[in-house]
Amino acid sequence: MDDLVRIGAAAQALGVSTDTLRRWERDGRIAFERRGNQRYLRAEELARLLRERSSGGERTSARNRLAGVVVAVEADGVMAKVELACGPYRIVSLMSREAAEELDLRPGVPATAVVKSTTVIVER
Repeated sequence: MDDLVRIGAAAQALGVSTDTLRRWERDGRIAFERRGNQRYLRAEELARLLRERSSGGERTSARNRLAGVVVAVEADGVMAKVELACGPYRIVSLMSREAAEELDLRPGVPATAVVKSTTVIVER
């Protein structure tokens, strides 16, 4: 069962509710495997869904995208610190105040954190 993900974990990774995933299943968009009363999604299917959701049409080499909501913006003369809630993750970005203003970043606004890095540490 290593390549199977429980419905709750899949929903959290996709940033949707388990009810949404059940609806997608009814609509034929995804297929779950059932083990007892529990639904499981194949890991490769979850990866496909994540790729599908993150390809918003823009052309970029960055592949790590986290959809979220702005929860705080602290701006001073030149810089701004923007905090996003992306599912269970807190992402903080430092940018120019001008960029934050141009993007109209303020609490409650949906935004996507795009991460391009030469070093990524994975923990378990």
